[in-house]
Amino acid sequence: MPAELLIGPLLRRVVGTRATVWVETTTPAVVTVRTAGGATGTAPTFSAYDHHYALVVIDGLTPDSATTYEVLIDEEVVWPLPDSRFPPSLIRTRATDDRDQPVRLLFGSCRETTQHATTRKLPPDALDAYARRVMADPDPAALPDLLLLLGDQVYADETSPTVKRLLRRRRRRPEGAPKDQVVSFDEYTKLYLESWRDPEIRWLLSTVPSVMIFDDHEIIDDWNTSASWRADMREQPWWAERIASGLASYWVYQHLGNLSPDEITADPVFAKVSAAEDATGVLREFGARVDTEADLAHDTERWRAVQYQWSYALDLGRTRLVMLDNRCSRVLLPGRRAMLPPGEWSWFVDRAHGGYDHLVVGSSLPWLLPPGIHHVETWNEKLADSPRRWVAGLGERLRRALDLEHWAAFRRSFDALAELFARIGAGTPGAPDDRKGAGPAYPPPASISVLSGDVHHSYVARVRFADHGVRTPVHQLTCSPIHNQVPAGMRPLMRLGWARGPAGAARALARTAGVRRPLVKWRKLAGPYFGNAVATLTHAGRGAEVIIEGTTGDGHLHVVARQRLTDGH
Repeated sequence: MPAELLIGPLLRRVVGTRATVWVETTTPAVVTVRTAGGATGTAPTFSAYDHHYALVVIDGLTPDSATTYEVLIDEEVVWPLPDSRFPPSLIRTRATDDRDQPVRLLFGSCRETTQHATTRKLPPDALDAYARRVMADPDPAALPDLLLLLGDQVYADETSPTVKRLLRRRRRRPEGAPKDQVVSFDEYTKLYLESWRDPEIRWLLSTVPSVMIFDDHEIIDDWNTSASWRADMREQPWWAERIASGLASYWVYQHLGNLSPDEITADPVFAKVSAAEDATGVLREFGARVDTEADLAHDTERWRAVQYQWSYALDLGRTRLVMLDNRCSRVLLPGRRAMLPPGEWSWFVDRAHGGYDHLVVGSSLPWLLPPGIHHVETWNEKLADSPRRWVAGLGERLRRALDLEHWAAFRRSFDALAELFARIGAGTPGAPDDRKGAGPAYPPPASISVLSGDVHHSYVARVRFADHGVRTPVHQLTCSPIHNQVPAGMRPLMRLGWARGPAGAARALARTAGVRRPLVKWRKLAGPYFGNAVATLTHAGRGAEVIIEGTTGDGHLHVVARQRLTDGH
């Protein structure tokens, strides 16, 4: 039987005159991507768990152009689909010198499959609505430069009716495995198939380059909340397969496409997978190993020797994006908690410094929460670190029960990020690493933005630094969910978190536990908005603006917030 296209094509990275396209096929094959302009790329599939994938690098694209393309499997055209009602998929490149070109970043998080709407009433899917609007007027010049998916691209622990039926038909599953949750690699593939073969989403992902990062639901709710959480999960007989499969499938379906062509060549896992006739063992070992590396996260030298890094960085024109892993590599030792291990934090600091106009930090979890919630999380972390066992036990139970695990609950990292932004926003005299000596001096960038999701509502907040020498405006831009919803009973609490009175009471509570005042203050500029939404961050010269668009009842988009982030000077 000839090979067919199962998922894809997904246009992932466009770097200069090269681009990467990811596909999944039904059988082993040779995949070719051929553009109307003559640029081509070819790659054989690699196989794992009886599934077959290819990441094709196309070279020779024309700068500052938009060209349609087709996908061939074993020399037979399989994309575009016959009689497709969608516009042709295309690859858009930037100018060779793109410093003066605007940069548009489309972002959001938390997208359950549209099949969930069959069992519970969800508002219309914002990414579907965005795709339909673009298809109605497919002007290449108006397309985003990049789609940033900031977590919960699939829900391993909250499956659709279709996946639930599949799981119930399976005879061989690990002992005690949750009956409605995926565990194996093959079961994970069904989540991606269901989500990415949505016709509008499939077309959008074939035309707009995308990068991604996980949050908890790619694995399980509250993933890596604490050290004791990890210990408890390891007691479950099905957990070893779940975590190995979740991380291996994330590498295949999401992370591999985050890499540039040069980074793909240098990736040690890709080299092993490509060389193996059957990469099942390679990915199984990798998934299990990369989880255990978190146990060494506090030990810089040992962690550097074994670590696989999920965080990554890229430049578009005068915009630098650094996407951070907020989940897999956390330091979870009480008293030493950190969002990133020391080695990866040093990497982040290096990437955050440079000659650019705009710094964008992708973080699945918001750095800045409503102040009232922030103070409760810092209070809880202090309890969980108490030397009194009963107090620490109470703090841990509250941490898990109330999902108190954002940046505020990793106060060391929260403050370190504030200090980093203050240093960059005041202008950096040189590289912060003394071992390298003094590096080049960089003026303050025009803007710093933290893009986040997770919390199922959207808002814009601006930071106020005590140090008036900080000249760069710093904002928290949160857009969530794309397709989900926050329980109605939680909405008043989230609104109250921004109110001065409740926030003051929460701050007083934190103070009773000895929590010092945050290094920064922040205020809400827009929101909170509780519907499904996508957001667009635009950089033009030194100007920056964000627009958040929510869905109407009939599946269209309307502007719910528009905020200028800089004055452009």
